[in-house]
Order: sequence, then C-alpha cells, then structure tokens
Amino acid sequence: MKKMKVLAAVIVMGILAAGCGQSAEQETMPMESIQEAESQETETIEIEVSEPEETEAQSEAQAEKEQTEETQAGESEDAPEWYEDNFAVDSAAAAEFAGKIKTAVAEKNLKKLADLIAFPVYVGFKDGGTPVESREDFLALGEDKIFTQELVDSVAAADENALSPSMAGFVLSDGSKANIIFGVSEGALTIVGINY
Repeated sequence: MKKMKVLAAVIVMGILAAGCGQSAEQETMPMESIQEAESQETETIEIEVSEPEETEAQSEAQAEKEQTEETQAGESEDAPEWYEDNFAVDSAAAAEFAGKIKTAVAEKNLKKLADLIAFPVYVGFKDGGTPVESREDFLALGEDKIFTQELVDSVAAADENALSPSMAGFVLSDGSKANIIFGVSEGALTIVGINY
C-alpha cells in the first residue's frame, strides 16, 4: 500500500509538473508574438516636412505691414506735443508758437493766422467783443480789421522768450492793450483770443 501511495504521489507530481510546464509554454508563445508585433510597429517612417513657400501676396502684405509700422514710428516723432494745460507747456514750445504768431502778424497773413486759431475764438474789438465761430467767419472780417497798427506793433515788440503761463494762457504783447492770447486747447497750443 505504501508503494501505491508513493506511486500516486509521483503521478500527481508528474501531472502537476506537466501542467506547470504547459502553462509556461503557453505564456511564452503569446509573448513572442507580442514582441514581434512591437518590433514591427516601432519601425519609423520618415516624412519630410518642408516650410510652405511664401506667396507673393503674403510677402506684399508683410512689406506693407513693415512700412506702416515705420510710418507710424515716424509720425509719432513728428506729431505735435500734447499738453494737459498751459502750465505743462515748456518755455521753448511757447516761444516757438509765439514766433509763428509774430510771423503771421508781421506778414499780415490772415490765412496763416487762422491756421493757428482754435474756433470759436474771442475777438475783442474796441467797439465790442465778439466770438468768431469759424475760420470762414474770421477770414470774412478782413485783414484791415484784424491787423490794426496797434496790434501789429504790440505783437512785433513782444518778447516771445519771456512768456509766462496763466490760467488764460500766454499773452503776446508789448504790455499795451492790443494782444494775442494763446494757450492749450484740446491738448495743443492755439490762439484763444485777440484783443484791441
């Protein structure tokens, strides 16, 4: 009986050993197939990617954009200064603007003077002041009425380098009653009044 038990144990062990071997063999087979499949998938395919060629329209658009940026940069350098109020204007800028007024008055050039005015503008004639609403209305007053000898002499004798700002602006005059007042209007220097 002892032999039988030993024989049964050997058979059981053999079956178990055979079962373990088969299971190891079955697991190996699929692994080899998986490894073959992975090696096939890892083959790289090289695709050449080239930059798209720039079309003529794109290059023209780029050139136009660059030119616009250059123009804007140039304009900002040439653009007139923007001022918050009369006290923000430096003496050099005030003297330069006063020089333009003096030139227009000396030449008795009504159009040149009108270019320096912010309308409506107050014009204080000896017989009464009046607001002049537009450039056309100002030009219609005529050179003789605007460029009186008293105004021409007073503006010519004014020292544009000694102007001081006030709430009203800068007074261009030799100290007499006849004067031209300029100041900041909408951020720029303009004539805001003429008095006789």
